[in-house]
Amino acid sequence: MVEFKHVPVMFNECMDGLNIIDGGMYFDGTLGGGGHSHGILERSKPNGKLVATDLDTYAIKRAGDRLKEFEGRFTLINDNFKSFPKIREELGIKEFDGILLDLGVSSFQLDDRSRGFSYMATDVILDMRMDKENPLSAERVVNEYSEKELKRILTEYGEEKFAHSIASNIVSARKTAPIKTTGELIKIIEKCIPNKFKNDGHPAKRTFQAIRIEVNGELDGLYETIISMARALKKGGRIAVLTFHSLEDRIVKRAFKELETDCVCDKSLPICVCGKKKEINILTKHPITASEEELTSNSRAKSAKLRIAERI
Repeated sequence: MVEFKHVPVMFNECMDGLNIIDGGMYFDGTLGGGGHSHGILERSKPNGKLVATDLDTYAIKRAGDRLKEFEGRFTLINDNFKSFPKIREELGIKEFDGILLDLGVSSFQLDDRSRGFSYMATDVILDMRMDKENPLSAERVVNEYSEKELKRILTEYGEEKFAHSIASNIVSARKTAPIKTTGELIKIIEKCIPNKFKNDGHPAKRTFQAIRIEVNGELDGLYETIISMARALKKGGRIAVLTFHSLEDRIVKRAFKELETDCVCDKSLPICVCGKKKEINILTKHPITASEEELTSNSRAKSAKLRIAERI
C-alpha cells in the first residue's frame, strides 16, 4: 500500500467560492483525501457541519483519520455523491449552505499502482474501479465489450480520433489471449497512433480516460444530480464544481444554464405560462483555472476548471 497523499486542486479558489460561514451546513460529494473537507470544517468552525461521500472505502478511512480534530462535526458516507437526494432525506437535512464536487480522480488513486488508473505504470492489472465492489472493471471492458461498444466509449468519453483503429486492434489482440495489464493495452494503443500525433500527450491518455469513465459511470446522472444539489441550497448558498475534462465541464455548464434561465415562453405572449423561474446566479461566467504558481507545483491542476453558482 502506498503512502496516502492528497493535494487538493484549487483549494483556496474552492474555499473562497463557497463563501463558508460559521455554523453552516456543507456537503462534499467527493471526499478523496479530505483536503477540501478539512478546509470546509476549518473555515466553518466552531459550529459548522459537513456531510461527505466517497465510493472508496480506503479514502473514507484515511480521510476520517485526517478529520479527527473536528470529531462530532462531520458525517462520512461510503456512497456515490449521486445518491445525494437519498442521503439528504435519510439525514433529514432540509438545506445546505454550500456543496462541493471535485470530479477528478484522487491523487492517491492515481499513485496507487494496484488500482490500474494510470498509464504511467505498465505492469499493473487493468482495474480502474473507484468502488472495489463494482463488478465492472477495466479488464472486463477491454476483453468483453464488442468492437462497436469500444469505439463508442473511446469516441464519446475519450474524444479519441483513432477510436476505430484502437477498438479494432483490441478485439484482434484479445483473440490470442486476454488483455490483462495496463502495459499490454498501452502497446496496442501506441501501434494505432501515427507518429506525428505522439507528441500530443501520452498516446494512451484518452483511451484510459474513456475506459475509466465507463467503468465508474462518471457521467451517468451527473446533470440531474447537479440540478438536485443546487435546489437543495439555502438562499445565498453556493455550489462549486471542479471538473477535469471537457465532457464533465459541458454537463456542469449546461446544468447551471438551465437553472439560471428564467421564463422560456414565447415573447409574444402577454404573460408567462411556463412557470419557469430563475433559480441561481452563475458567479463564474468563465470557469476559473489554476494559477501559474499552482501549476508549477501540481501538474494535475492543468486541466481543472471551477464553476460556481449561488442560489437565489
